[in-house]
Amino acid sequence: MDCLGVAVRARFGKVCRCHCHKHTLNQQLTSRGSIMLDCKSKLLHRVVDGVCGRESPRMADYGDMWTLVEWMELLDSLSSLFRLAVGKNTPDEEVLASLADVGGGYGEAVLTVLRARREEIRQALVERTNNVSSSTLQDFDWHIKLALSSDKISSLQTPLLNLSLDVKENGALKPVSVEMNREELQTLISSMEAANKVVLQLK
Repeated sequence: MDCLGVAVRARFGKVCRCHCHKHTLNQQLTSRGSIMLDCKSKLLHRVVDGVCGRESPRMADYGDMWTLVEWMELLDSLSSLFRLAVGKNTPDEEVLASLADVGGGYGEAVLTVLRARREEIRQALVERTNNVSSSTLQDFDWHIKLALSSDKISSLQTPLLNLSLDVKENGALKPVSVEMNREELQTLISSMEAANKVVLQLK
C-alpha cells in the first residue's frame, strides 16, 4: 500500500492544487469544501466503476488538471489501491495511513467510497478470477498404485497417484487423467493451498 500511496499523493493531490494555486490548501477547503468533496467523490466512484467493468472516468471531464501521462498514472494508482485494499482485506487504518500525506480529506474520501462499494469491488475481483479460465472442476477421484519397474530401471517400488478429473468446458464434460509421483503431488498441493488462500482473501 505504501508505494500506491506515493503515486496517489503525487497525482491525486493535484486536484486540489489546480483549483487553489492562489490560496493555501486550508483556505481552499474552507471556501469550496463541499464542491471539492463532491468532485473527489465523483472521481473515485467513476474509478470504481472502471474497476467493476463499467465506464472509467474521462480525462476530458477534468479539464487540464493533468497531462495524459499523469492521468493514466492516476487511474492506474487509484484502481490498484481499490483492488488491493479489497483483495487483501486491508484495514481502514492502513488505507488512511497510506494516504496520510495527501491532505485535503483525500484519505477519508477514498475510505468512504471503499466502504460503500467494497462488496461490489469484491464481486468484480471474483468474476475476473473466474474468467481466467472457462473450465470448472465438476468431480474427481483418485487411487494409488505402486510402480514396480520401468523400461530403464528394473526395480522402482515407487508409489504413484492417479488423479481422475471431470472438467466442464464450454458446457461439455471432459475427463482428464493425471499421474504424479510424491514430489509432483506435493507441488500440486502447495499450489492449491496458495490458490485457496487468495480465494479466502476475496471473501
